[in-house]
Amino acid sequence: MSETPARTGAAHALRRLSFTFAADGSHAACLAAGPDGGWYPESWRLPDHGPAEPTALPLPGNRSEHLRTQLVALPDGRVLACRHDGDRHALVLLSAVPGGPYAEERELAALRLPGLRVLPLPGAGPGRPVAVALGSDTRPVTTVWLVHADGTAPAQIAELPGLHGGGVWLDRTGRLLALDRVAGTTVKSVVLDLELGLTTPLLEIGEGSNDRLVLFDPDTRFGMVRSDAPGADRLGWGVIGGTDPLRFPDGLHLPGVFLHPVALAPGSADGPAGLRVALQLDRGAGSALALWRPGGGLEPVPVPPGRFGAVGDWSSAGLRMPYSAPDRPAALATMDVDALLGQGPGSVPGAVALPLQLAPLAGGGPGGPPPAQPWQAAVRHPRGVPAGWRLDASAVPGDGVPWQPAQSLELAGPAGPVEAVVYGGDGWLGAPHLVIALHGGPADAWRLEFDPALQRMAADGLAVLAPNQRGSTGYGDEHAMAIRGAWGGPDLDDVLHLVDAVAGQRAALGLEPPALFGVSYGAFLALLAAAWAAAGQVARCAVVAPFLSGPRLLAEGTAPVRALTGRLGGDVSLDDARGPRDVLRLADRLTAPLLILHGDRDEVVPVGQSRALRHELLRLGRAEGTDFRYLEAAGAGHELLVEEGAAVLHEVLAAFLRTGRPGWTESDAARSRALPGPGSPAAAADSGRQ
Repeated sequence: MSETPARTGAAHALRRLSFTFAADGSHAACLAAGPDGGWYPESWRLPDHGPAEPTALPLPGNRSEHLRTQLVALPDGRVLACRHDGDRHALVLLSAVPGGPYAEERELAALRLPGLRVLPLPGAGPGRPVAVALGSDTRPVTTVWLVHADGTAPAQIAELPGLHGGGVWLDRTGRLLALDRVAGTTVKSVVLDLELGLTTPLLEIGEGSNDRLVLFDPDTRFGMVRSDAPGADRLGWGVIGGTDPLRFPDGLHLPGVFLHPVALAPGSADGPAGLRVALQLDRGAGSALALWRPGGGLEPVPVPPGRFGAVGDWSSAGLRMPYSAPDRPAALATMDVDALLGQGPGSVPGAVALPLQLAPLAGGGPGGPPPAQPWQAAVRHPRGVPAGWRLDASAVPGDGVPWQPAQSLELAGPAGPVEAVVYGGDGWLGAPHLVIALHGGPADAWRLEFDPALQRMAADGLAVLAPNQRGSTGYGDEHAMAIRGAWGGPDLDDVLHLVDAVAGQRAALGLEPPALFGVSYGAFLALLAAAWAAAGQVARCAVVAPFLSGPRLLAEGTAPVRALTGRLGGDVSLDDARGPRDVLRLADRLTAPLLILHGDRDEVVPVGQSRALRHELLRLGRAEGTDFRYLEAAGAGHELLVEEGAAVLHEVLAAFLRTGRPGWTESDAARSRALPGPGSPAAAADSGRQ
């Protein structure tokens, strides 16, 4: 039997996440996944001239890397991986093997404690440690180790009372590290001296304020802080340790926009006034970039629409940041900021306002950008490749057909506008088949980035409307908190409003109603919407890893899931005029053709939730294979749409949402049993399992 080919990397990487940069900016690392969904580390070489170059580090035996693995890019191109298995954390060194099919993998050490994270250490050199590890336990105490790449056991250098997060270096030699200490309900930045193993206070802006250092320049002692001392969470700046107070200018406070300081421009500066800072601006589905100088305002940088990764490195080669768009798989963007600024102003992210009743059915239509604010550009830049912009190693389609683009639209909702990511061009509402896709979370949102599952639907001719209904993140606290203690309340109102409006307009054109698709919390919401929508308003419904209600998830979930459910407000049973939000009690209302897909090793939403729904549908007299279809992906976990074998599941979903049939025959199932990997929907479920 021939060996399974190793994953080939850059040319086929459709998803990338968890980017990290080496302390000297010479290399980066990330997790990558190809069409099959299997994850592996990548090491990127970042030369002073020319494109960034990724190298795949496939694991021996073609194993898939876990999504929770932390990576540290080292200056020599190797990657330090921190793998978590319960309370065991393995520190593993990964190296490319020239001409070999797999990376060399060497475990350096294993530490046992509830939590561990790793940070790159500046000033690397022969015999020096390469990273700092910070472990937390329930006392609570944070233990600090220095990690070496030569196999030497990690050296414990400090035990710090309390929990510590963050991590900003205050020097270039790796001695002084700013950490965020959690003390009761407040967070304050402190300085850890790695030689002495001691901490001293750094930021004490207000007695009860949360004060964190987020960016620092060791040469000028210029720092940017995030604090709620001004009365709301805001960015400020100042000379850390200087005599002047910190400043919190209005120019760094944009309502509804979250600002991430990313990197300082390279080169010497005569004090803070000469510095330039790259900021990422996030609002809703999209993000943008702006340049800021101390004492000045924001200068938007014209970049293509999409989503940036909130980390980066700025060197003589340019500003490098992770970037993705619906038709651009994630990669590293390299930007000549001055060249981009020379083309005119950019804009902050924002959807084009478009009332649903005026949504175009073909060609262009009414609607346009909202009125420009002082910090916004009055125009939007069309999709293109501006001078000064380069995207390195973004995967191209294997069949030569371009990736399907998407746009961000703002649609009328029952309590205000709802932003949505929309595939299908200007005529999306009049497409032969349309899917309303609901994200998981619920503390999550659709982003203007590449999504393989939605991309497959669009490639199959499906228009996709992916709304960020109330409860989604990225639109301020009021929007996100609207469903706290009210799962299936305001968010269901938004979804039903969209279903009603879309179905009504499509009926007037003689088109079938929309289909519903959801994952995890979105699957729960899709089932509620399918149950409560008016007759004939839902063509079909496909759900992945659904739960049946907050209380049922609490009863069956693991301790971490129960804790998360409580924090997000799912422990409160909403019971109003619609009755309890319990899918099992509404199963008789699920009349549209239904596809249920669940991994049989789901560690978040137990597969018993889907099995109970299947059992109830059978009890009600529904015919499996006709009224509904049930598939269990053998060996798959909660993230089965991004795990190994995901491409087959994308095909199953797209076929069902387009035709009502999953495009999966018994012979396909039989063949799939020979395929390796946990994501294969091998024979779906045993029909006798309850």
